[in-house]
Amino acid sequence: MAATVVRYLRSVGAPTTAAAPSPTTAAAPSPTTAAAPSPATTPPRPALRAVREDERAPLDPAEFRSVLGHFASGVTIITAPGEPGPAGFACQSFASLSLDPPLVTFMVARTSTTWPRIARAGVFCVNVLGAGQGDLCRGFAVSGGDKFAGVPYATAPVTGSPRLTDVPAWIDCTVQAVHTGGDHLIVVGRVEALGTDPAAAESGPLLFHRGAFGHFRP
Repeated sequence: MAATVVRYLRSVGAPTTAAAPSPTTAAAPSPTTAAAPSPATTPPRPALRAVREDERAPLDPAEFRSVLGHFASGVTIITAPGEPGPAGFACQSFASLSLDPPLVTFMVARTSTTWPRIARAGVFCVNVLGAGQGDLCRGFAVSGGDKFAGVPYATAPVTGSPRLTDVPAWIDCTVQAVHTGGDHLIVVGRVEALGTDPAAAESGPLLFHRGAFGHFRP
């Protein structure tokens, strides 16, 4: 897990705790000796958002969002511990992935300023929001500022990630793998602990459909 995150951070140029070794210059070979192997060269760092023009589908982005907006989803807040404070962002693209081993996944934009902080932590907690928590979601959907100001939370039992108070369910995870998916990253997490709050779950889930919040009715 740690190696996966370190490789990702190095690819986007984020600092890591381990210093990279300094390249050495090989001495010029003499006519009677074999040439020394050239030192390994570091490939250029990819742009944070590396989508070439020839990869773009001939689709109108507005139409793409409109059509896919017909798929209703739940809403979560992904949180992680860190310095000088915890990190978090609102996320609709969350799903269960595997039962054995227990894995979940979420997608995050490669331009996200919150994701590098989560990657450095190497852990995260998925907070599943309830029907009355639209304002909480909006607070974590903005960029910058102290998103946790006035938001009560405890710590998840294994990773220490913020577990928000009064959410219907939470899933405590370590980062298992990170894959590239166009202008997003596909983050796979291994579930270390999870739980529910029956009282909070009574109101049902917070849903997102066609650009608006809603709730479930049987």
